[in-house]
This record gives sequence, structure tokens and C-alpha cells, in this order.
Amino acid sequence: MFLGGTFAQEPGIGNIVDRAVELAHEAADAGVHTLWFGQGVDFDAIQLAAHVGRAEPRVHVGTSTVPMYPRHPLLVAAAAKTAQAATAGRFRLGVGLGARNLLEPEFGLPYPPQIRHLREYFAALRPLLDGDDSAFEGETLVSRPVTPTAVAGAAPAIPILAAAMGPRALAVAGELADGTATYLAGPRTLAERIVPGITEAAAAVGRPAPQIVAGVPAVVTDDVAAARAHAADVLGFYDNIPSYQKVVATEGLSSAADLLLAGGEDTVAAGLRRYIDAGATEIMISHAELFGEQARARTWALARRL
Repeated sequence: MFLGGTFAQEPGIGNIVDRAVELAHEAADAGVHTLWFGQGVDFDAIQLAAHVGRAEPRVHVGTSTVPMYPRHPLLVAAAAKTAQAATAGRFRLGVGLGARNLLEPEFGLPYPPQIRHLREYFAALRPLLDGDDSAFEGETLVSRPVTPTAVAGAAPAIPILAAAMGPRALAVAGELADGTATYLAGPRTLAERIVPGITEAAAAVGRPAPQIVAGVPAVVTDDVAAARAHAADVLGFYDNIPSYQKVVATEGLSSAADLLLAGGEDTVAAGLRRYIDAGATEIMISHAELFGEQARARTWALARRL
């Protein structure tokens, strides 16, 4: 089992790339396997992952997650292959539908039918990542490369992780992706819905067992009350997004903040092992950086215990 950590831009830093590389060295020293970069509207997640992976060869890097809308597969594939070359094969591409209620007003473009777009996006993206320049004609997108798309050094094949948690998205992910990267999906949701859904879909088309990267908000701290209060402020954002509302409800909880694992090393480690027991192949710890450097260091140090 691998332990990974997420990167978030902290207030007051001088240069985001320099800071990300510093944290990558810290993560590698702690035994953290992978650093994950989420795509917002500030830094470019694929570019930053490439810089970090090249600067710190002891860690793998990936995106969790880059919204497909409104990014064309040709552009995402080019960036991902460049990152794979930069990191000598240590890059994974996490992509997902994103939240329509946020992205559509943000970009001002009509959002396509979600599941059809997911299927067509992966059908267009996978060949491009593999160096196949074939055209793709779909209902929600068209991809017609007019020049070669190969990137020297972009090997081995880049794993695609879908941010899929609903049954139809998991079916597409199992068929066309290499796994899923979830967030705020607790152990019950993983064991009862996500792991069976994507695993059965992969098996049905003869694909190998999928990677299940479980994103978990967690922090090792002596001040649990303060951590939970802070998490309520930060994670409350997700309580207004339908896909997250569903997975939180499946856990029998009322808010995203209820999924925070907080406490001493033994408490947090036991909570993380529940995700592994539920079928996760890898843990991606998030939000530890929000509680200070000491808390982050203690949390990342769990990599050597799990």
C-alpha cells in the first residue's frame, strides 16, 4: 500500500514551484510515495506535477483531478505526455467530469451530457496518450490530429485515473480507464459501491484490476477539536456539490467534515487502514497542510507505518 499527499497553494509563499519542490523533498524524506496536484483556476496541475517530479526523483506525481470540461483531449494528452517524459515515467493522469454547477458558470460554455462525454473523452484520450493519431468523432467532442502527437520519452503508458464515484461513471472508468481517484468516499462507500462497481466493469472487458486511490482528509494532531472546526470551514464547500452529497450520505454522515480523520498517530493510522480493508489500493491524504508544518510532518510520517 502506498501513501500519497496532496499539494495546495499556501498563503504567503514566494514562488509556488519552489515551494512545491521543497515539499516534495520533505515528502520523499518521510516515505510518501506520490504527490497529487488538483486543478483549480490558479496553477496548472499537470505542469506543476512535471516540475516537481523532475526535481525530486524519489516521488511519483499525479493529478487529482483535472476537470475534462472544457479542456480538449489533444491538449490534455500533450501536457500529460510532456509530464511523463519530464518525470521519467512517474506521472499518472487523474481526470474527471468536475462539478457542473461550478464549471458551467465559471467558463460560460454549455456543459455536455456527462456520462456520454466521459465515455467519449476517454475514447479519444487513451489513443492519444499511447501515440495513436487516429481521429475520433463523437457527439460531444471531435479529435482530428493533423500532425504527429508522439512525445519523445513519454513512456511507459500513462495510467488514467477517473474521478468516478457514481455507478454509471464507474462503469465507464472500469472499461476505459486504469482506475479511479475518489475523494470523500468513506470505507462503506468504497466497499459497497465503488470497488465492486469499477472492478466488475473492468473484469467484464478483460482489463486488469483497477487502481483505487482513496482521497482522505486526515491530520495527526493533538488538538482534535481545532482540527475539526477548521475542517468544517474548509470542507463545507463540498456539501453543496451533488456528487459529494451522495457519497457523504452513503457513509451515514451529514457533512464532508465528518470524514476528517484527526487524532494521534495510532488513531489516524487505524482510520486509514479501514480504507485499505475496504479495497483501496492507495491512500491520498489531503488537507494535512492546513494545520501547520508540524501536523503535516507527523501525518506524512505515517507513510512508514502503513
